[in-house]
Amino acid sequence: MDVNAAVAAAAAIAGLCTGVIAMLAFRWSEREQARPTRTSLHTATGGPALPPGVDTVLSVLRSSAVVLDESDAVVKASSAAYALGLVRGGRLAVEPMLQMARDTRRDGEIRQVELDLPRRGTGRGDALAVSARVAPLGSRLVLLLVEDLTEARRIEAVRRDFVANVSHELKTPVGALSLLSEAVMDAADEPDAVQRFAGRMQNEATRLTSLVQELIDLSRVQNDDPLEDSESVRVDELVTEAIERSRQAAEGKQITLGAGGTEGLHVWGNRGQLAAALGNLVENAVNYSPARTRVGLAGRRIAAPGGDLVEIAVTDQGIGISERDKERIFERFYRVDPARSRATGGTGLGLSIVKHVAASHGGEVTVWSAEGQGSTFTLRLPEAGSAREKAEADRQGRNRLSGALKEPAAFEDEERPHFESEETDEPLSAPEVRP
Repeated sequence: MDVNAAVAAAAAIAGLCTGVIAMLAFRWSEREQARPTRTSLHTATGGPALPPGVDTVLSVLRSSAVVLDESDAVVKASSAAYALGLVRGGRLAVEPMLQMARDTRRDGEIRQVELDLPRRGTGRGDALAVSARVAPLGSRLVLLLVEDLTEARRIEAVRRDFVANVSHELKTPVGALSLLSEAVMDAADEPDAVQRFAGRMQNEATRLTSLVQELIDLSRVQNDDPLEDSESVRVDELVTEAIERSRQAAEGKQITLGAGGTEGLHVWGNRGQLAAALGNLVENAVNYSPARTRVGLAGRRIAAPGGDLVEIAVTDQGIGISERDKERIFERFYRVDPARSRATGGTGLGLSIVKHVAASHGGEVTVWSAEGQGSTFTLRLPEAGSAREKAEADRQGRNRLSGALKEPAAFEDEERPHFESEETDEPLSAPEVRP
């Protein structure tokens, strides 16, 4: 009997302890749920919450999104908004946008404005062009959407310059053809004059044809994906084709063309584009070299962190390029010596095509030059075998910033980007060219 009583007492004590523990656990759970957390900071302290579904909708927009409450505090913002420097310390850092948000909160009207904002931390004078649109979100919140227009404006400026340059370049030979045709008509009774004018008309027609063809080549290079029609291309075949393309012009100036070190090298890409790029480099070297000099082509394989590269260097003993001109020679229609370009039929598009071909194949083109000593243009391309994988990886990694909305607390311990990019480009010394 005493044993049964003891067992009953022990069971009662155990039940009592279990009940106490359960009650304490329940109280502790309620306290934890009521405590403001990192992700519910604004709503737990009495701030307004986003309407259902708004967070999800804003997270898929390409625009930078910022949601403000009635005290102008940031409720939530996308990571792109922090990257642009719009939000700092939990507040909207751009005064015109903040004032626009206050006006919208007051009268409920949707407002939009385009602004030029200084870039943070770059030390450069260029500005960040943005379009800001503010709209009320419910009765207490204001939504700010900011679109980065910097790249769009740059492309538009390039397009305007391109159209202006094309118009000018086309106008020159067309105008010359018009005048020469009138001269031929006036000199119908003078066979020698007609022949002379006809020869000049042929030269202008050839120049016009070259310009149109290079415009077509440039458009094709910019729009086509080299991976769609790519193959393993032997470098020695590209070099041979480039030399044959300029052999007649070189023989006319008694310029020696030579090549070496290209055996066994292969690159991956569009054969036609690669041949055009290397041919343009050799053609430029011949055009800008004095008579009885030498143009050399050299190839080599170099090790690189992302895979081996193939370098093809084209060296001449020409007039050289000044430091000021080296910064612009890859621009469309830019000519170091306009008078020489007119004499040789140059359009100013050749190096621009080379630059686009190199970039589309995951490579680059660099230049070394000294006035009076010559120039070396080096085309760097990924070696066949790793080029295709590298290009596909670059294509898959283009989207960098997430559109998900985050609260200011989520960025407290993170460093914000400042639009700085450090690029290192070691100059390639010019290979020796012996006459």
